[in-house]
Amino acid sequence: MRLLLVEDDATLGTQLQLSLKKAGFAVDLSSDGVDAETLGEIEPYDLVVLDLGLPMKSGLEVLGNWRKRGNQVPVLILTARGSWQEKVEGFKAGADDYVSKPFQIDELLARINAILKRSTASIAGSITFKNITLDEDSQELILKNGIRHNLTGTEFRLLRYFMLHPKQLLSKSKLTEHVYEYDEDKDSNVIEVYVNRLRQIIGANLIKTRRGQGYIFGSND
Repeated sequence: MRLLLVEDDATLGTQLQLSLKKAGFAVDLSSDGVDAETLGEIEPYDLVVLDLGLPMKSGLEVLGNWRKRGNQVPVLILTARGSWQEKVEGFKAGADDYVSKPFQIDELLARINAILKRSTASIAGSITFKNITLDEDSQELILKNGIRHNLTGTEFRLLRYFMLHPKQLLSKSKLTEHVYEYDEDKDSNVIEVYVNRLRQIIGANLIKTRRGQGYIFGSND
């Protein structure tokens, strides 16, 4: 899953980006409202973590403009502690949730995962489909017999995206957009390599290929 983190504090922004990457997300970092608004319009993010106190354009203005244009990307806003006015204004502008500064990274991750699961109609907790479970905390795949498999960062992001979008036709380009960060080399052909690795673990029947179109996870075909 791919996130946009918008934070003008360079130190905090870098720390949060590293923590979110460690948690298995591809993360792009923006430090001002103008750049953030543009990125949110042209890039297919799964969620945006948006600070409200931004230079050049406020977070509320950025969020409001996205919603006016029909951009419904899930947004978690960062607010100053005790500023209930900001929280109310954020929800009115179209925010999905908020976290007050200062905060613990575990709280931020819990709220991010909750929003993502709501937006994909998935239940909270570890992601389960048929006989496999993806442990988001350890980034391990658990099979029906209890055997755990460690996954690389890319394998984890790819499988999580598959499991949150079951029975949907996903093209290589769409998967690439949601698995890699903005400045990474996005070679869609590499997706085939990771899909084959996952098939070796979970079985080929769970990820079907539609020739010339992409992949379907959990198809009954």
